[in-house]
Amino acid sequence: MVKSLALALLLATVTWAQTPPTTDLERRILELEDKMRLIDPAFGRDMAAQNLAQRIDALEKKMSAVLAPSPVPAPAAAATPMLAAASPLTPVSVSGDFQNAQNSETRLPVAGYMDFHVNRDANAAWKPDFHRFVLLFGHSFSDRIKFWSELELEHSLLEGGEETGEIALEQAYLDFLITPRFNIRAGMLLSPVGIVNERHEPPSFNGVERPAVETLIIPTTWRELGFGVTGDLGRGFRYRAYLMSSLDAKRFDAESGITEGRTAGFDASFRNPAKVGRLEYAGVRRLTLGTSFYSGHAGFNLPGLNPRVNLAEFDGRYSFRRFDLRGIFANTWVSRAGELNARLENQIGHNPNVASQMRGYYVEPGWHVLPRRLRHDIVAFTRYERFNTQQQMPVGYTALPQFDRSAWVTGLTYRPTPDVAVKFDYIVNRNASAVVRAVNGMNLGIGWWF
Repeated sequence: MVKSLALALLLATVTWAQTPPTTDLERRILELEDKMRLIDPAFGRDMAAQNLAQRIDALEKKMSAVLAPSPVPAPAAAATPMLAAASPLTPVSVSGDFQNAQNSETRLPVAGYMDFHVNRDANAAWKPDFHRFVLLFGHSFSDRIKFWSELELEHSLLEGGEETGEIALEQAYLDFLITPRFNIRAGMLLSPVGIVNERHEPPSFNGVERPAVETLIIPTTWRELGFGVTGDLGRGFRYRAYLMSSLDAKRFDAESGITEGRTAGFDASFRNPAKVGRLEYAGVRRLTLGTSFYSGHAGFNLPGLNPRVNLAEFDGRYSFRRFDLRGIFANTWVSRAGELNARLENQIGHNPNVASQMRGYYVEPGWHVLPRRLRHDIVAFTRYERFNTQQQMPVGYTALPQFDRSAWVTGLTYRPTPDVAVKFDYIVNRNASAVVRAVNGMNLGIGWWF
């Protein structure tokens, strides 16, 4: 129990070093030494003058001692050795990272993230919202079989059929780790499309709300039941490829495109599973490039009509010294969109005006304002987004200009620690309509993970 508590404190607590660091590496070592002193107050007091390699060695030895199980006495009739030390705990990764095989069973730490928002549209009152409360639970049956899950409560409550909240199972899957290049994953999976869908914890992106392109062109949070393979190909390349439950075309509309077609595997069809995959390159000098695809039929609720949805996107992230840059381009195609509109109009009484093609992109530069030697961090950023859920219409249907939209999002992200983000942004919204005017907005938020 004492060791479990010590490990939890080590994983979840952030404290401050006594002297200011001069490099990122030294700063991280100082933070780890301070965390370790929560367990052993005398640890590292005499190591300030030692070089970084010696201090890392000392941290590794101390960590091994903390994680080692309590000695188990041998039976009286035999003089067998004590149990060997267990291997370090390693959380499950969405990339399917391979772990060396062991026969021991270990538990993974509990994690989570939360965010609290206060939003205001022009000429309206501020609206507070505890948007998300998410807990993540994992277990390692062995170093080759791991489980990870994510349970989310939205808007702090859930009532009847009203749109006032949601309890959602965002992830729940098993990883079967075979080789570094080839592993198997099955369960409730996040679709590996874009930057934010898999990495949507509040401190991982700038801005109070998630980017519009990765909300309307690429759905979020997009999860489906399925199975597939993951792996690390070496030289910075890694991949995910899944078969997943399909979207429901009956829920598509003009404003949000395919987003409302998410089923999370509920009442969905696996007769013609969708194919989805992602290839990433994590290169040198903090460069990450990625491309994703999705292809699947979406007409399981529309007898005699089975439109196909194809989606392709390209994204990149780059950091150089105190400068960050990220961007994405995404395009969606819906086949037989004219027939879909006619069928839905007969069923629901109005034309949903679903487009045959939807498109969006954004570019976001950011600058770390404070000197690197400080533990605090402030990122000033500007994001330009362009997104049109009616980029191209089927024959006989007209695009509505209010859905040809753009936004300038400018703000600050303050991180007192890497795991906590205090955010502010101002959004200038625009569309192509002269009648339906877009409304600007202002947002404040606090997000954290542990």
